[in-house]
Amino acid sequence: MKKLIPHIRIENCKEELDYYQKVFGGDIKNTQLADGIEMFKGQEGKYIHAELHISDQCTIFFADTLDSKFVNGNNILLGPELDSEEEITHVYNKLAEDGEIQMELQDTFWGAKHAIVKDRNGISWELNYTK
Repeated sequence: MKKLIPHIRIENCKEELDYYQKVFGGDIKNTQLADGIEMFKGQEGKYIHAELHISDQCTIFFADTLDSKFVNGNNILLGPELDSEEEITHVYNKLAEDGEIQMELQDTFWGAKHAIVKDRNGISWELNYTK
């Protein structure tokens, strides 16, 4: 594993991202709207990804809540950036054994293997391996 990145899904992401930047400082980078992406049709104007780079060692990822699955208290995901396809497949399979798959392991439009699995303790893991 390269690093662990917290992911916060929150309503009104742009406004809240500005708030957290005022709290922690840093730079907002790599923002991407849902606009024009078929799988996010109906979510136009919402962020599907944004990053707050607080320092070289600290980055937080943000996205809008895109459905009613997220409520205060379960909107934070831990996002390990994994080293290989073998590692992401292994971690995905182990978490899924006693957990709940929320997004199947798949190739993505951003050039990565990606999945979301809630483990047996209710912790959501947003797994990513950038090819």
